[in-house]
Amino acid sequence: MIEKRIAELVEILNQANYDYHVLDNPTITDQEFDKYLRELITLEEEHPEFVREDSPTHRVGGVVLDSFKKIRHVIPMMSLGDIFNEEEVRSFDEKIQEANLHPEYVCELKIDGLSVSLHYEKGKLVSAATRGDGTVGEDITHNVKTIKTIPLTIRDQIDIEVRGEIYMAKETLKKINLEREKKGQPLLQNCRNAAAGSIRQLDSKIAASRNLDSFIYHLPNPEDYGISTHSEALEFMKKLGFKTNPNNRVVKSADEIWQYILDMGKKRPELSYDIDGVVIKVNQISLQKQLGFTAHHPKWAIAYKFPAEEVLTKLKDIIFTVGRTGQITPNAVLEPVIVVGSTISRATLHNEDYVVSKDLRIGDIVSIRKAGDVIPEVVEVKEDRRTGEEIPFQMIHTCPICNRPISKKEGQVDYFCFNSMCPARHIEGLCHFVSRKAMNIDGLGDAIIEDFFNIGYIKSFSDIYDLKNHREQLKELEGYGEKSVNNLLEAIENSKKNSLERLLFALGIPNVGEKTAKILSMEYDTLENIIAKTEEELTTIPDIGGIIASSIVDYFSDSLHQEEIERLKKHGVNMTYTGEKKKKAEDFYQKTFVITGSLTKYTREEVESKIELLGGKASSSVSKKTSALILGENPGSKYEKAIALGIPIYDEDTLEELFQKYEV
Repeated sequence: MIEKRIAELVEILNQANYDYHVLDNPTITDQEFDKYLRELITLEEEHPEFVREDSPTHRVGGVVLDSFKKIRHVIPMMSLGDIFNEEEVRSFDEKIQEANLHPEYVCELKIDGLSVSLHYEKGKLVSAATRGDGTVGEDITHNVKTIKTIPLTIRDQIDIEVRGEIYMAKETLKKINLEREKKGQPLLQNCRNAAAGSIRQLDSKIAASRNLDSFIYHLPNPEDYGISTHSEALEFMKKLGFKTNPNNRVVKSADEIWQYILDMGKKRPELSYDIDGVVIKVNQISLQKQLGFTAHHPKWAIAYKFPAEEVLTKLKDIIFTVGRTGQITPNAVLEPVIVVGSTISRATLHNEDYVVSKDLRIGDIVSIRKAGDVIPEVVEVKEDRRTGEEIPFQMIHTCPICNRPISKKEGQVDYFCFNSMCPARHIEGLCHFVSRKAMNIDGLGDAIIEDFFNIGYIKSFSDIYDLKNHREQLKELEGYGEKSVNNLLEAIENSKKNSLERLLFALGIPNVGEKTAKILSMEYDTLENIIAKTEEELTTIPDIGGIIASSIVDYFSDSLHQEEIERLKKHGVNMTYTGEKKKKAEDFYQKTFVITGSLTKYTREEVESKIELLGGKASSSVSKKTSALILGENPGSKYEKAIALGIPIYDEDTLEELFQKYEV
């Protein structure tokens, strides 16, 4: 009777473990589980002769080793080659297509954990090993038995090896670190290191306390089980009782691979575990065999690595640039490093206070990231890497271009060169004037503007519209022929038709960005109307504060700027708003909207533009002032915050109905 009851309890508890940890579908309550487990522990203590190898009581640990034994992999555990961008993804596919093969692919998440090989004999777990050097790994069986998603016995009494990843969930790491903080212990740095450190503990009780998890993703010898594709192997392993990842996807082209990568990149922050990329595998086993292996990795699989969010490099120098408003900006010159898919060798350091607050020194090792995945920024100095030879930062006192003294504006942290004739100010201003979001004159890049400035063709904005007078001279310049000169002059002529907001942004008025220029243009229709407004009148417009209003009035009060505006008028540059007029729609007027998740019917830019046309405002953060949240697929934390604040939620269908109501 005792042996039978122990067997019953083992079956109940193992099934409950599988339902809860693998299927995420609990079938008994925690109280029931604990009651059964306590009964089993008591019976096993009283009758150790009936303890089964697959008993869930082994999950609590208790084995303490002197050291790890070695296990040789019968089939080597190879690593994968790495790729880092869309071009390399397509190249991987092209090489396989060139071999006249027509594969399907399985795309999987690359779990950031520790690789493991599991061996079962007649359905029972007999050993677990790390990858090691690919040929020989460490025996971690005593710790792997504590992981609830790894079955001690599988559903078929067969001999089999499966491979996968052991990892620690993000929430688990938080809980462990809270406890360690209370005890004054050092915090675990990240999920991957925490998982690796836990699985290599000699005392299995420590591993058991870390609540590790697993995903199984590879069957080394699928044909032995009558399996012909990798996707079938995943399903086979799932039926045996292993936890496989639900995000796997079968695809048929490089386009579909890249779409999967984009989808998972968006989903990445919401996952309960860390991933560092995507694994792409040829699905058909027969094609895998045809493609074979290199000495180090299979030719039929590759790992796309998500761009590093933060990397280390050396601060080689700090140089100073002069912007179009005369603002002096310190810039970091870095040893080139790849950050989020692009090579970074420069990063803005903003101003003197920023550099001093971070104690940046030439020669420092610094961490770099991209703010919003766009602008490179220096995060911090790695002080423990200093050698003593680093050079402390010193702020300059004269303009690096014209050598005139520089100074701060009252109440501001930035230094400025106030020499209106400083060449750097003119070049930067001209580059901004022709840029894509300003007058959008294709063919006038930064280097060309600098050349034309130095030659003397362009010294002011209006000079751009006189370039047609230098047509023959332009043809004689290196790189310019009849066609390229005609294209350039046509682009210049077309820019005269731009709506007012582009010109207003192009002028480079301090504190007047693209969005502010659009607001002013929609409100006042003509540049003449804007010029005529006082500071007090300008500040009556939402989003136009005192600093912006002061900048606008100061700019147009300058006689040099007035003369330049007149010259642009004579050249026929449009100074009227020609875009859609703002409507005072009751559902949008003076209301604030926030977008979260991926939109399918519109782009974010389209939605924000339509909201502005209807008199509303698009914001990036949820607060009590938010009028409504626009909900896309896979929303982030903004959705939870909106729910907590009781903010109305609009799905895309609701939004579309509102747009149709106002005919935008």
